[in-house]
Amino acid sequence: MTRRTWGRGLLKGLAVTWRNLTHRSVTAHYPDVEPELPPRSRGVIALQEENCTSCMLCARECPSWCITIDSHKEIIPATTEGGRDRSQNVLDRFDIDYSICMYCSICVEVCPFDALHWSPEFAYAEGDLKDLTHDMNRLRTWMDSVPPPQPLDPGAEQGKELDTYRASLPQEDA
Repeated sequence: MTRRTWGRGLLKGLAVTWRNLTHRSVTAHYPDVEPELPPRSRGVIALQEENCTSCMLCARECPSWCITIDSHKEIIPATTEGGRDRSQNVLDRFDIDYSICMYCSICVEVCPFDALHWSPEFAYAEGDLKDLTHDMNRLRTWMDSVPPPQPLDPGAEQGKELDTYRASLPQEDA
């Protein structure tokens, strides 16, 4: 028969409390001390405006509908005689409402032209909820803090499109 010690759970709890009282706190004092985040952490979405073709994929795929895009078509005249005029979408408005954004990264992943990027900036708090809607100009300013892409894996295979391109080049005779 084993002997039971009454109050053993209480003594263990008091021991944990005593340890926490006698050790220094590990709380990060955020406003005074900036946290060390990984370089590819998600903070805010940045817009590279010249890459955006106003295809609206990011706005359509966004589950919270926080992206608003307005654009218009411009006609580019033909450069050669007998050629056709081309039309091109021109971005007028690109807004992201961060008060309803879920930070799910779907818009960044679905963008076929790499116009959206994650910036590690996270300190963009506002006093008013209406100020959390960032327009094109504000999204452009976040591009300065976007880290460069990671280098390619040296052991990876070459892309098939590179092989096709190299095969189409004229061969130099030695």
